[in-house]
Amino acid sequence: MSPPLAAVRDDDTPPANADVVIIGGGIIGICTAYFLREEGLSIAVVEKGRVAGEQSSRNWGFVRQQGRDPSEIPLIKQSLALWEQFERPPQQSVGFRRAGIIYLTREPEVPEAWRDWMAYAGRHGIESFLLDAAEAQSRAPSPMAWTAGLYTPDDAQAEPALAVPAIAEAARRKGVTIHQQCAVRSIEIERGRAVAVVTEKGRIDAGVVICAAGAWSSRLCRSIGITLPQLAARATVLRTEAAPNVSDAGGIVAEKFSIRRRVDGGYNVARTMGWTYEIVPDTFRFMRAFWPAFLQQKGNMKLRFGRKFFREFTAAWRADARKSSVYEQDRILDPAPDMRVLDEAMTSLRAAFPQLKDVAVAEAWAGMIDIMPDAVPVIGPVPEIGNLMLATGFSGHGFGIGPGAGRLTADLVSGREPIVDPKPFRFDRLGKTIISADVAPQ
Repeated sequence: MSPPLAAVRDDDTPPANADVVIIGGGIIGICTAYFLREEGLSIAVVEKGRVAGEQSSRNWGFVRQQGRDPSEIPLIKQSLALWEQFERPPQQSVGFRRAGIIYLTREPEVPEAWRDWMAYAGRHGIESFLLDAAEAQSRAPSPMAWTAGLYTPDDAQAEPALAVPAIAEAARRKGVTIHQQCAVRSIEIERGRAVAVVTEKGRIDAGVVICAAGAWSSRLCRSIGITLPQLAARATVLRTEAAPNVSDAGGIVAEKFSIRRRVDGGYNVARTMGWTYEIVPDTFRFMRAFWPAFLQQKGNMKLRFGRKFFREFTAAWRADARKSSVYEQDRILDPAPDMRVLDEAMTSLRAAFPQLKDVAVAEAWAGMIDIMPDAVPVIGPVPEIGNLMLATGFSGHGFGIGPGAGRLTADLVSGREPIVDPKPFRFDRLGKTIISADVAPQ
């Protein structure tokens, strides 16, 4: 099950039309809606389950600059300022605070890679510090005898189960309508332009359609002939009961565990790079695009072949918009947590910080992360289909950069000067956009 998630009030009946229809009520869709409404546009968010019901409430809660892909650094810089805006009254708290993040290692070659990243980040005004063994031990005392650390004191965190619902309620107060339990069955294309979405609760004519559907985006795109090379990975997290503090940093990333101090005094705990990839038909469809990433990261991956492959293989093709779709049959992706991965993480955590040896695990959960071949999101138009925008493929980075990504998406729709250069996130960077007669299960 997912962690406890704040509820968002619902606008039950979708409008007959809207300037913009956003598919997906995760952090990207909700932030996009918030900023588009500031432009005076009518906005409807349609969500097949509940707001933030999937990965947007299940992630670690880091809002980090440290270790970001260079293309994402401008977005996280902007996002930090927007997170601070969301935390201000009269809005509900999103749990945002700048408590710093520290990476710790006992591997001799790691600091050299950190130096390379620091050189780039420094040009963007990010102040990070390379710690020697004594400094690393001082910030996170441990019998593990850290040999080095990387510390960014200005990095932050927020509470995923609070944040997106709070932003959604703020968007509703501005006039955004949010429709939960309202799956999109199809996107209507006329003369090469997206003109409407057909939901289980009726058709909505749209000036612009934005697909911010996370791990569902590739399937939805393929239903209208667009190939989006995207896979999904299962990430498992637990939270502990209240526990002693082990560092002055709000988050710690080590080789075998990552932790974040929660506002309730417990920790979120995960296995660093402990993702599981389900082998599904898309694994083979997109194998060529993902092969370089697989070779680079295969030591950090777990591959699993099971019922999910056959479920997707035998799913109905080209859904009839008048009938129930897979989006209604699978309202919220709620995979089982991988307890073996969590046991490994907890064992390493307790070895590093013996004061946590008796800390109790309160609950565990898993979520599905939408992965791109280069681990960089797609934010922008689909060149071959007018009025259709994508904001997806955040590859486990979406929570932290969500506000900036939402603002960038809104800027591209409204015609405002983009908050950051959108070129690194173009869809066509992945190669020629393929319009295909091959239609995947819905």
